[in-house]
Amino acid sequence: MKKLFATIVVALSAFVSVSAQDTTAVQPIPSPWTTGLITQVGFSQVSLTNWAAGGFGSLALNSYINATADYAKDALMWNSQLQLGFGFLQTFGEGLKKTDDRIVLDSKFGYKAVDKLYFSAVFNFTSQFSTGYKGVVKESDKVSNFFAPAYTSLGLGIDYTPNQYISLNFAPLTGKVTMVKDAELRTKYGNAENEFARWELGAQLKVNAKVQVKDFSAETMLTLFSNYLDKPQNIKVNWDVAITAKLTRFLSASLRTNLIYDDKVRFLEKKDKSGNVIVDESGKPILYPAVQFKELFSLNFQYTLTNKK
Repeated sequence: MKKLFATIVVALSAFVSVSAQDTTAVQPIPSPWTTGLITQVGFSQVSLTNWAAGGFGSLALNSYINATADYAKDALMWNSQLQLGFGFLQTFGEGLKKTDDRIVLDSKFGYKAVDKLYFSAVFNFTSQFSTGYKGVVKESDKVSNFFAPAYTSLGLGIDYTPNQYISLNFAPLTGKVTMVKDAELRTKYGNAENEFARWELGAQLKVNAKVQVKDFSAETMLTLFSNYLDKPQNIKVNWDVAITAKLTRFLSASLRTNLIYDDKVRFLEKKDKSGNVIVDESGKPILYPAVQFKELFSLNFQYTLTNKK
């Protein structure tokens, strides 16, 4: 009986030892996904009561969300980024005016051809949330709206990623669609008055660069597009820069700029030497394109959430 008991104890000890070794040896499988979320909210307020120097009370709010989801496993990679921004200035003498308004979705899928070089497909969607006005808030001064305009593109080509900081994407076969749902705004963005969607076929070059050092991060994205079918020498430019410096755990300073040039977007009125607006045969002002630039600096409440592999 003692021999049987001793045999059982030895067997159980060996089983427990092997099980402990197996448990130690098993490692969790790393997830192929890396996700991140940055939210920023900036706020300011001015109130004036019987103020001799004059002025208007105001309320300003800027909000920004940057969500990323990256997948990498074996020869496949898939990177997606969603940017949502909205800001306004409420002046209690002139009404509400937008200061920022953007919806930008970028997605890139790639299959590795050789080291650091991928066959790729890149997708982009860009629009805004609400109505924008040139001056005071009235219907005759409306210059944009949700889906007026909205841009979407899909490009097939190659992607070169030499390191984690920079990515070069060249898509010689890129289809681009400009959609304007408001008929009165279509000619402003290059569409005919009865044309909801305008198609373009061309080549696209995209350069992404980003760096992060402790509490400082900077990211830039430059997109160049040439339309094969209509004046390919007129390159469309879209250049975004985002810089963020984290001051405390929840407080940050950010600078975001956006530069755009599109020869189809005609919004400046042509004037003669005396400053008079030049009109066409139908009496409408003659419009021409120009470089567009927006800069937004703010102090924000910031919350960052990451899920690294």
